[in-house]
Amino acid sequence: MDYGPPDEPHAAPLAESAWIQPYPTPEAHYEQHETVELAFIAAIQHLPPGQRAVLILREVLGFSGGETAQMLGTTPAAVYSYLQRARKTVAERLPHPSQLATLKALGDQALAEIVSRYVDAWERGDVDTIVTMLTADAAFSMPPLPAWFQGAGAIRGFLADWPLSGAYRWRVIPARANGQLAFGHYLWDDASCAFRAHQLNVLTLHGGQVAQITAFGWDSFTAFGLPDFPRPPHSEHPVLRSIRQQTRQPADGPIGRI
Repeated sequence: MDYGPPDEPHAAPLAESAWIQPYPTPEAHYEQHETVELAFIAAIQHLPPGQRAVLILREVLGFSGGETAQMLGTTPAAVYSYLQRARKTVAERLPHPSQLATLKALGDQALAEIVSRYVDAWERGDVDTIVTMLTADAAFSMPPLPAWFQGAGAIRGFLADWPLSGAYRWRVIPARANGQLAFGHYLWDDASCAFRAHQLNVLTLHGGQVAQITAFGWDSFTAFGLPDFPRPPHSEHPVLRSIRQQTRQPADGPIGRI
């Protein structure tokens, strides 16, 4: 998001190749690693091809040094050298703690409260509550649009002027993407008299506060376990119902139950 300064009102999207996209929550084995997070995926783009391939094969997919060497047509010693250099470069660019560690530290109850406050505030157009959930230096970006906003004040202005101005009706349903908290945002369409998939917002947390919201333009949510056309809300709030239903199922970590 830092191809240009914050709040810069660029007119056209950047080349699509400049952006990564979110992906649905992977198998539980991979979800327990920091290597599924947006920050990691962004960081590996700074690696040369050889280092990137070794890091993915070893750290993400779990192949041994010998297996990796065979697949890449090189030696185990070369794989080890690539891996050490790749780890050093990526470590310099990753935030600490990771999202995996942050979510585990928060626990189920705190995560449920964050989810509930976010959904309720967005659906009511409550800008003040959203802003109180942000860190002072929070960032809001909307790939592939190059404009982005830095700081709670700038984000407040953007929310009040556009998505939460009162001119739009929203439905928000919790999900997961890249092993992080995510939300499917649905915008009311007068022509079809229905809520339609609009954005997938992926949240990066710092402690119990939101440090970054990445709002990906999206027209199909089914891969993320979300309906493209949600049903009208029931008497029970959808986020609370989702949490209640999912917490009945066993999971390896707190994020698995959101």
